[in-house]
Amino acid sequence: KTKGIKMNNTTTVKNRPQNKTRDMVYISFFAIVIAIGSWISIPTMIPFTLQTFAVFITVGILGGKRGAAAVSLYILLGVVGIPVFAGFKGGIGVLLGNTGGYILGFLLTVLVMWGIEKLFGKKTVTLLFSMILGLIVCYAFGTAWFITVYMRTSGNIGVMTVLSWCVIPFILPDLVKIALAILVSKRVSRYTKIEN
Repeated sequence: KTKGIKMNNTTTVKNRPQNKTRDMVYISFFAIVIAIGSWISIPTMIPFTLQTFAVFITVGILGGKRGAAAVSLYILLGVVGIPVFAGFKGGIGVLLGNTGGYILGFLLTVLVMWGIEKLFGKKTVTLLFSMILGLIVCYAFGTAWFITVYMRTSGNIGVMTVLSWCVIPFILPDLVKIALAILVSKRVSRYTKIEN
């Protein structure tokens, strides 16, 4: 019995470096997926990207912990100047600009989803709720950031004006992205079987 326990412990220890390597690959891959999503612009009356969709499937597939790492890596790549943001932009200036709060808000979205995942698991209904709540948090933080930066550089601006520019036109597309993200996440998760 003792030998069996030692063998199991040894196997676990040996698997740890493999698991870490696998996690790094997953995290790096999905950081790239988010970048690709930000580059893809859907030409509607008000063009939108697949950035939020990519964030949602990242957490839906990887879970909160690895999802947060992937989003953090994505933002870090943008900060150092790699053009991973929408419009093939990069640099700290993008984050410090009017709409930078919506990018930083993605990290808050992931943290909200991670917290709900910890409390209630990854059932479809729970995932749907966490995505909607995470999106609302992102909207709120991004809008507050926009108003703060705009008032410092250009003067007063109303909340409804910012919402009409940056939030209201994107609500319906974002809800569609959530529905698609849940569908994709559930199907892909069957094959990846990533343990949280």
